[in-house]
Amino acid sequence: MQPSTRVSRPGRHRPAAVLLALLLACAPLVACSSDSDDNPLSIPTYDPEAAASAEASESASAAASAEAAGVVTAESLSTDRYQVTSIPEDLDELQTEVLKAFIHYDQVTWNIWFTGTGVENAEPLMVEETYQSLKNSYEQVKGETVEGDLRVSVTAVFVYDATNAQVLICDDRSDLVSYDASGQDNSDPETLQGRYEVLITMTYEDGTWKESEENRLSLNECVVE
Repeated sequence: MQPSTRVSRPGRHRPAAVLLALLLACAPLVACSSDSDDNPLSIPTYDPEAAASAEASESASAAASAEAAGVVTAESLSTDRYQVTSIPEDLDELQTEVLKAFIHYDQVTWNIWFTGTGVENAEPLMVEETYQSLKNSYEQVKGETVEGDLRVSVTAVFVYDATNAQVLICDDRSDLVSYDASGQDNSDPETLQGRYEVLITMTYEDGTWKESEENRLSLNECVVE
């Protein structure tokens, strides 16, 4: 059963050149403040909370701009519970299409296990055979739910022709916990709480890319970047 970038941070009197550098650094970050009583020269002082807020706002703005421009990033593909930590660089248009289709499929199917509902939402995203397999698994564990966050690193996207492609990922499910219908922890270490290297086959059918096969290649060997 499939049950779930980096930012860095930077008074005694200082030489004039250092003060000028501080002033220039404060302006774009909107992360400095001054208090006329404690600071008669009105020299801005560093505010860590404002700096963090400014960086977060700048990052969100950059992600929104990239998405609006049609650029796919790990951040733009992520949700609260499904964090894409990395994707390959320099994907072409077709590879990007396959990647987006896979991520959408994976998020929808994981949401089934998170909530214990909505198996029908996966039908348009899978070929008939794999959807029936998913549906059978869902019926066997109906009422179970999963909590926690999933981290996914996309290692590669292979496009072989107009109808066949594969996506290689590393799933970090270390934070996931599964509960049965009565609320008891029934987490299975074979399917949860490890790092799984998985190769997913995508098939172009009915005008869209659909999941058609999944193969687990290794356990606790791959790395989520």
